[in-house]
Amino acid sequence: MERIPQIAAAVVGVPAALVAYIVLVERALTLVPERRRPVWRPWLWILPALLFVFGYLIVPSLITIWLSLFDARSVRFVGLDNYLQLATTEAAQNAIRNNVLWVVFFTGAAITFGLIFAILADRVRYESAAKSLVFLPMAISFVAASVIWKFIFDFQPAGFEQTGLLNAVVTGLTPFGPIAWLTNAPWNTVFLIVIGVWVWTGFAMVVLSAALKGVPAELLEAARVDGANELQVFRRIMFPLLTPTIAVIGTTLAIFALKAFDIIYVTTSGNFDTEVLAFVMYDELFTARNTGRSSAIAVVLLLVVIPILLINIRRMRFERAVR
Repeated sequence: MERIPQIAAAVVGVPAALVAYIVLVERALTLVPERRRPVWRPWLWILPALLFVFGYLIVPSLITIWLSLFDARSVRFVGLDNYLQLATTEAAQNAIRNNVLWVVFFTGAAITFGLIFAILADRVRYESAAKSLVFLPMAISFVAASVIWKFIFDFQPAGFEQTGLLNAVVTGLTPFGPIAWLTNAPWNTVFLIVIGVWVWTGFAMVVLSAALKGVPAELLEAARVDGANELQVFRRIMFPLLTPTIAVIGTTLAIFALKAFDIIYVTTSGNFDTEVLAFVMYDELFTARNTGRSSAIAVVLLLVVIPILLINIRRMRFERAVR
């Protein structure tokens, strides 16, 4: 009940502030020569967004870069020492290796399964129900999904009752003993990637399904009439037309893979060589209290993400120019 006035102020205040800003902008434009108004109007309209980007993205990024050049307490200037330590410590090397595994296998598997489900769902009468079931994990938080899969991967030594679903199946249906799914590196990282794939496959499926709807049916029918089988139709027609969409999804998934944290934190807490850069950054800041090194890791993640975004922007501009 105490928050009701705050919620009401936000619900009423934000639209009111927006309307007031629009009115002020349009009145201010009356003071500008008419021939200059088309130039000033777009910049004034996006000015609040630019201020938010500057205040909440650019300024924190510059501060983080500055802090990465200092020691753990942000007192003594150490230059690039934090970056050199990042390149030589075993934990950071394991994190980089695991991040590469996340980017490659998580992105590839989510796109592959999303594409398979999109194609299959497009061919059944209960398409909406099928898509809803596949998309359902996206409605669960990554923490909740990690808790669910932690129970599935749970391990008890041989001779004890298995509380984990996978080990219950393994010990009940096969002659093998229970398997410690989350403690044996590097396979434990692969099993953690399975959690991410389970959650994100629905996202890839929905986007790819929408792209499939945009493929001209006449083009597909013409290919089939000319004797092309379904595999040839997919390889020669569907996949090339879906490439721009796949690139966008791949960019989104790759960025998520680079900043993966909650799945690792909930399931293994970074133990058993499952740490990734985002977890090492968290550990350095809140456990080791090393602001400089954690800031250096944040800068490295930023530098890795920027080329991915630039490549995606260039590709989008190229496609727009071709159209």
